[in-house]
Amino acid sequence: MKNSIIIILLLLSALAVSAQTAQNKMTWWEEAKFGMFIHWGIYAVPAGTYDGKRIDGIGEWIMARGKIPVAKYKTYAQEFNPVKYDPEAWVKLAKEAGMKYLIITSKHHDGFALFDSKVTKWDIVDATPYGKDLLKPLAEACRKEGIKLGFYYSQAQDWNHAGGAASGGHWDSAQDGSMDEYLDNIAVPQVKEILENYGGLDIIWWDTPRNMTKERAEKFLPVLSKYPNLITNDRLGEEGFKGDTETPEQSIPATGIPGRHWEVCMTMNDTWGYKSYDDNWKSTKVLLQNLVDIVSKGGNYLLNVGPTAEGIIPDPSVERLKEIGKWMETNGEAIYGTTASPFDYLPWGRGTLKGNKLFLHVFNWPDNGKLSVPILNKVNKAYLLTNPGKTLKVKKSGLNKSIEIPAIAPDQFVSVVVLEIDGKPEVLPIPSGGKKVSASSEQPNHEAQNLTDGNPKNDWQPVKNDKDVWIEVDLVEKTRIGAVTVVEPWHPWDKKSQKLELQYLKGNHWKTAKEFETKGTGHTENITPIKAQKFRLKILESKEPTLNEWILYRAE
Repeated sequence: MKNSIIIILLLLSALAVSAQTAQNKMTWWEEAKFGMFIHWGIYAVPAGTYDGKRIDGIGEWIMARGKIPVAKYKTYAQEFNPVKYDPEAWVKLAKEAGMKYLIITSKHHDGFALFDSKVTKWDIVDATPYGKDLLKPLAEACRKEGIKLGFYYSQAQDWNHAGGAASGGHWDSAQDGSMDEYLDNIAVPQVKEILENYGGLDIIWWDTPRNMTKERAEKFLPVLSKYPNLITNDRLGEEGFKGDTETPEQSIPATGIPGRHWEVCMTMNDTWGYKSYDDNWKSTKVLLQNLVDIVSKGGNYLLNVGPTAEGIIPDPSVERLKEIGKWMETNGEAIYGTTASPFDYLPWGRGTLKGNKLFLHVFNWPDNGKLSVPILNKVNKAYLLTNPGKTLKVKKSGLNKSIEIPAIAPDQFVSVVVLEIDGKPEVLPIPSGGKKVSASSEQPNHEAQNLTDGNPKNDWQPVKNDKDVWIEVDLVEKTRIGAVTVVEPWHPWDKKSQKLELQYLKGNHWKTAKEFETKGTGHTENITPIKAQKFRLKILESKEPTLNEWILYRAE
């Protein structure tokens, strides 16, 4: 009996230590908020064009999108000679932008390794005229500049090694083979190589677990077990391997991901890997507001650059990163080490929190000289983050606080107002949160009540033959509503838009508040404030009507 108790105590102690290790390894990541993603490889040579034709889709998928034969694709390696590659300059650029970590594609889906792999000749040292490991000097530069380092590794898809998976299936007989042999002979040994040979990685970033059954994903676990401080994401296996972080891509979750660390990866234009003709660049303002939006919801931002085959980060990327860096120099306090906003929605911007400091990130500067903040706490002091010596006047306005601000916004991208408050933030709850929802119909395990439970991972779906699809919420009392958010499954590549109409009950009749359309990534829409108790959302057009959350926000 005594021995059994000792064993149990030892197991509990081991579990406690493991849990503490898991938490400690995320501490720097939670503080960092902002990182650089680098997609670089052979695909930078064709740069989006094959056989004289522009290939649709993202640049690093050109081999698959263009159905390029293995032998033909391998000839591009002779043109991959990045003589202008300057890893120190890349790392310094990330640091100047305010980024705290960097993740690079050590091997993408084309199977090409940017390192000197001993298990294949399809790598930078053996297959190209450059002939040198690209990752070692980058790792050294990161250590020198104090930047955390991660490697992306495509563990499942590999379009050049026999047996590797391919989304949509193989198109060349040279790709055929045993996936288990590919994993045993290429993928697992290469993961061992990148973990052993670069001075210790902080992150390994898996991708597209095509055909990665539980048994196949488990092949990597003995290697990973030696690195307890290694942060991993949620893409190792098709199911059952959550990792440390969730990875929403190209879209910001409207409600964050409660209970999980998460990181939005996003491009600056439309592609990850370099495409010579992709000039659809997001503005610095959009990129910065994305950063603020993500951090305000408790996430991190992993922003991508796609270097050329010569090793040059495109000028538009450099320009934007430097502008972001200038903003971070003066406003970084409102980003690093902050926690999610206490506000579910602010019509003029976003919020972040650190201790008793509430940072108000104003996207749309009020033209009446007053910033209305829906907070109940006493405000001890208010000021612009760029001018902390000048106190702003604060007045009570109903349940809100009214901050007197300058007529002109101090920053062209995002201006930050700081409130020093008493105690933890006290805000009014979401009017629709937890309220009873009814629907025209619902499928088993996809009930309408899922829409107000605060969990964006479950959903509501009507029955297939429902011709008049709607959901309805009763707020219990008349409430002044000023905005609506819908969260939907993320399918932007399928162009799964949904056309919706928000209605409210006035007397015995449903009146239209606003029609709007999503883009397969969820949507938030401001409306002219309406005071009502019951609201309805009609699905006007949708190939597959599905929603995860439906949120109504108070008007100020």
